[in-house]
Amino acid sequence: MIDLLMEYGLFLAKVATLVVAIAVLMVMGVSVSRRARSVDKLEVKDLNEKYRGMNRIMKGVVLPKKTFKKALKEDKARLKALHKTRAVEPCKRLFVVNFHGDIKATGVASLREEITAILSLAEPRDEVLVRLENAGGLVHEHGLAASQLQRIKRKGIPLTIAVDKVAASGGYMMACVGNRIIAAPFAVLGSIGVLAQIPNFHRLLDQHGVDFELIKAGEFKRTLTMFGVNTDEDRKRFKEHIEDTHTLFKDFVAEHRAQLDMARVASGEHWYGRRAQELNLIDEIMTSDDYLLEASQHADIYQVRYTAGKRLSEKLVSVVRHALGRAGAPWRGAQERSPLL
Repeated sequence: MIDLLMEYGLFLAKVATLVVAIAVLMVMGVSVSRRARSVDKLEVKDLNEKYRGMNRIMKGVVLPKKTFKKALKEDKARLKALHKTRAVEPCKRLFVVNFHGDIKATGVASLREEITAILSLAEPRDEVLVRLENAGGLVHEHGLAASQLQRIKRKGIPLTIAVDKVAASGGYMMACVGNRIIAAPFAVLGSIGVLAQIPNFHRLLDQHGVDFELIKAGEFKRTLTMFGVNTDEDRKRFKEHIEDTHTLFKDFVAEHRAQLDMARVASGEHWYGRRAQELNLIDEIMTSDDYLLEASQHADIYQVRYTAGKRLSEKLVSVVRHALGRAGAPWRGAQERSPLL
């Protein structure tokens, strides 16, 4: 029995030592990260070259050796002639931006820099393609994201939105800004509605003799609360706020997609690609891959990506926030007092 206790104690000591060691390493990492910060970076990738490289690899494997060598010579001659032509008469440029949304639209920090970089060079003969994946979230965050896309249109540069998976609620607020919207057959679109969910723990606290005091100046400084008593007047005012936000949302979408029957599509429902096309929520069924491959035949395509420098601690927080943001709408609604798109 004593031997067993000794072994158990030794095991606990090892575990404690390991935990302390990990904690020390984390503290050291955070300390170093406070001094060392990665550099902000703007990356521009030539997608035409990417497609040419893929084509060369396929030919190298599929074609007979002699045929492959001949094809390589023809490709080089064609590329040389293309460069000469474009030196005299520049062709259209297509700038590609990827936006992956979360509840707080944290990607807008990079989006604003990417758009600024593009607008410093782009001309009306060019085009911007935004590959959008966004299921919505906080109103003000997604409103800012949509406003960034409006900058492109104000400069007179054609804006195309490509939705391969989802552009719903706040995501559709962004998508509707585009001059043209394309989507995959089963992409999720729409959800033009507003949601707010707030749990109330008043009865639980009351059972345990816990008082909650809320002091406010201004009748509607706070309406619904998680811990106090909610009155019918509070609920009514909060509902009015949600309805007003919905009206603003509908007005914004109608401004950019005048062809929509708002009474039909602003119910908060979502639709898959083909149904969305029937309702004029999108213009064409097509994946972003097909769009880019086709465009590579007549345009120079550049993917633009801005990465903000972050400390290690900021990166860890960002990963956790992104994971929580994708945990599901019901959970998000219970945690946020602000309305969600």
